[in-house]
Formats: sequence, structure tokens, C-alpha cells
Amino acid sequence: MGLRSAWLVVVFLFLGVTVAKNVSGLNVWPMPKWVSRGHRRVYMSQDFQLVTDGSKYSDGSEILKDGFTRMLDVVKVAHVVDGDLSSVDKSLIIKGIHVLIFSPDDQLQYGVAESYKLLVPSPEMPDYVHLEAQTVYGALHGLQTFSQLCHFNFTSRLIEVHMVPWTIIDQPRFSYRGLLIDTSRHYQPVPMIKKVIDSMAYAKLNVLHWHIVDTQSFPLEIPSYPHLWDGAYSVSERYTFSDAAEIVSYAQRRGINVLAELDVPGHALSWGHGYPSLWPSKDCQQPLDVSNEFTFKVIDGILSDFSKIFKFKFVHLGGDEVDPSCWTTTPHITKWLKEHRMNGSQAYQYFVLRAQKIALSHGFEIVNWEETFNDFGNKLSRKTVVHNWLGGGVAEQVVASGLRCIVSNQDKWYLDHLDIPWEEFYKNEPLTNITNPEQQSLVLGGEVCMWGETVDGSNIEQTIWPRAAAAAERLWTPYDKLAKDPEKVAGRLAHFSCLLNQRGVAAAPLAGPGRGAPIEPGGFCSIFMKIVQNGRTRSAMSAQLSLFVLEVFVVES
Repeated sequence: MGLRSAWLVVVFLFLGVTVAKNVSGLNVWPMPKWVSRGHRRVYMSQDFQLVTDGSKYSDGSEILKDGFTRMLDVVKVAHVVDGDLSSVDKSLIIKGIHVLIFSPDDQLQYGVAESYKLLVPSPEMPDYVHLEAQTVYGALHGLQTFSQLCHFNFTSRLIEVHMVPWTIIDQPRFSYRGLLIDTSRHYQPVPMIKKVIDSMAYAKLNVLHWHIVDTQSFPLEIPSYPHLWDGAYSVSERYTFSDAAEIVSYAQRRGINVLAELDVPGHALSWGHGYPSLWPSKDCQQPLDVSNEFTFKVIDGILSDFSKIFKFKFVHLGGDEVDPSCWTTTPHITKWLKEHRMNGSQAYQYFVLRAQKIALSHGFEIVNWEETFNDFGNKLSRKTVVHNWLGGGVAEQVVASGLRCIVSNQDKWYLDHLDIPWEEFYKNEPLTNITNPEQQSLVLGGEVCMWGETVDGSNIEQTIWPRAAAAAERLWTPYDKLAKDPEKVAGRLAHFSCLLNQRGVAAAPLAGPGRGAPIEPGGFCSIFMKIVQNGRTRSAMSAQLSLFVLEVFVVES
């Protein structure tokens, strides 16, 4: 038997036990803060309605209405719900959902209230679901949770909610729950970016970190400097300024902020295709020329344009992996360094701090990769958020200095590292060794990073999911509700991965490395969903999954 076969046997035999534990429990991902449930079943009316009587939120922008429509779409899973309700006891039919939102404001920003309370059904209105939230964005999370309680019954052809009455009280553990996508290494079409945003909302992630440009390409239109996107791969692999505004709006209506990244001074070779004077020389093309005032005028123009469409309070200015050797070997720059009494390292600090001042002048607070903190942390603006990626121990140093931090350590939360299994994503704790409550509050949250060297529109979804979902629960669910052993949640995560597939998201199978292929015809989702729908006993589930493992064993061996 090969190693792969042996590993699959262990995984699926274990899932045979874990799935059984979760079939009779709550199959919602991420796990809410507090849950109680009953043992009855109710049915959704075929004209299920949204009711907002008494809400202070007018929904003039129709964010709630659109969220409700999306919820109905994913609940139906593209099926025709044409079952006959005439024979169903009317007391078991849910006519709609009553949503009560206390804030009239729908401005989305870091730290917006995302809590909600969900009652299925409402004690006061037993033929309605009751959802209340401080903001419309909390209500959107409540709708996502409700969607996971609903099931299409292929026999009755009705939407059912099992185990009512439900009471769910929920709020996120961290206010920053991010996913990075990289559109420089491979261009991602706008429809694919929107699909990623939709899937983020399913997992309650709330920040899309858009690493827009890098060494390889500059695909975004910048009105102030229109030749910058000459650095795109091709004329068709570009984003207009309006495209970017549409992506921001699309995300905002789903409760997701967009963090734009302009990585400087390194990772910027592509800038010089449109403006060659930004290169130190034709033969040495990055970092950006620190001695040229035009460099900082371009940065100012880009950030000015950014401020018109990217409404998140933060902008990411990169600052990682800067090799100053082009500066110290290019004659006109070495002359400038000598005049300003700087070496390469000091010039790196000068560049980062000057870029920070430009960003601050446009109303942004700054995120920088951790090298800036490691090299000159005491010089950074106090409005800096340090983005940890190189490894452990940095976050505790950052918060001890009084700065804020985002955790993305590459050995646990880099999605392009296909050898990192979902269990490691789940176990990665942003507050490791940070015990002081004041310092804990400086950790904004965390982010999983989908770097683009080996992903394009054909495989980005299966590389992100389901591993990103494991991190999403770590960032959402209260610490004391998280499983100490990730295998305890394997069945529930497998259910969520199957749910993503049903919703049109190309999540990879849970049992395997990142971006793994299905094992054999039928696969895990089909067996898992049959078990859930048929309500099999624990022994029957284990037996069927064991037979599946035996089949895999024979095929793989």
C-alpha cells in the first residue's frame, strides 16, 4: 500500500466517527458563539418574505434586500422548490424572516459591529424567523448562518429547517479576518474576483487584501499616471479604474472591505514599463529609484487615486524583501546617497517613512510587511499596522512595542504552500504567547494569503477552499469554543466544503493536500450528503465510509 492510500484510510476511518457526531448537531461553519436547538422540523413557505417592521435601518441602498435574495438563492441550491405544502401542518410553515436592525448607518469600516441574534422560529411570531443585529452587516452574517440551517429535501421538494427551535447568538472574535489575492503574478478576471468575494461571505471573512501590482505586472489603471498599466501582461489583462470601484462596491455590499496594496519600494519593476525613469537604470530595475523626486510624485498620484475608490481606512504599502544593491551600484543614486549621508539600509528606511507620510496625507492608516518593523520599528508611524508573515514571535514583539499587528505567518497561513494541511490552518493561533489583554487588543486579526505564482482563474478556488475556512473559524469563533484537536471538527468542515461545491464554489476535497483532486468516482461529498439526508446511524456511517476506504485502497494500491 502506498503512503497516500494509508493516509486516506486513516482520514476517512476517522471521519466515519466524526461525521456521525455532527449529523445530529450543528453543521454551521464557522461555529457561532452560543447555540441552543430543539428536535422539531419546520418548512419554508414558497413565498418566503423579508419583513423589516420596527427596524431603524431603512435599507435605501438595498444591501439587506440583496442579501436576502442571495440567501434564498443559495438555500434553493438552484433547484425548483415545487413541493406541496397543502398537507403540511400550518404551524410548521415559516412564512418569512423578520429582521430588526438598530443602526440606520450602512457605512462599512474596520470595527463595524457584526454581531447578530437568530431565533428560528421567533417566540413572538412563530411563523417567522427573527433576526436582529446592530448593523446591516451583522444581519448579513445572520442570513449566512440561517442559510446553513436550511436543507432542500429531494423527496418533498421543500426547504426544511431541522432541529428547531434554534437560538444563535453570535459575534466575531477578531475584527480583521482576511484573504489575500494576488493579481500581478496571474491576472484574475473580475468575475472570478467576485466569486471569491461571494465565497468569503459564506465563511464570514471580511477583508479582501488585493495585492494588485508587483514585479511581474501592473494591471490597474491609474488616472493620474495613465502609462503605469503599460506594465500589464497584455491589453486584455487589465482593470479599469471603474472595474476596481465595482469590485469595492460588490465587496462592500457583502460586508467585505477591500485593502489595496501598493508594494514599495521593492516588487515594483513593472512600474518602469510605462515610466522608465522610475527604474534605477535599464539594467537594474528595482527597487524604485529613491533618489528621484518623480518616484514620490507617482506614489502620491496613485494614493490620491486610491482614496477615491478604496474606502477602507487602511492601505497596504508593502515594504518587504527590499534589496538595496541597485541603489548602491547605480552611479547617480550612489551620488545621492553620499550627499544625504545614507547607506542602502538607511535609504530603505527613508523610502518607507516617506511613503507612509504620503499615505497619511490622503487619510489612510498604513499596513506594512514585517521587515519594516524588524529593521526600524521604532521609526514607523504610530498609525502603522505590522503585517507578520515570516514566522512566529513577531506579533508579540509588535504589540509589546504598542503597534498593531495582523498575523499571516507563512508556515501556517500561506495557501500557495500546498503541503500545509487544513489542520495547521485551524490550529494557528494569532495570540500565541500574548497574554496581556491590552496587547491582545492590538492584534487586529489574521489573514490567509493566496499568492499568485501558481494560481489563475482555473484553480484559485480549489487552492483557497476549504483550507481558508479552517482559518476563518479560528478568527471568528470564541477561543473556548474552538476545537483543541482539529479532527473533532473534520466532519463539520467536510460538510461546509461540500456546501461550497453545491453553491458553485470549486472547493477541493477535504481529505488531501491543498488543491487536491477527487479520489475516485462518487467521492466524499456524495457519501457524506447521503449520510446526512438519510439520518444514518453511527455504525452505518462508519461501515459505509469504511467500504469507501476499502475501494480507495484497492484502486490506489
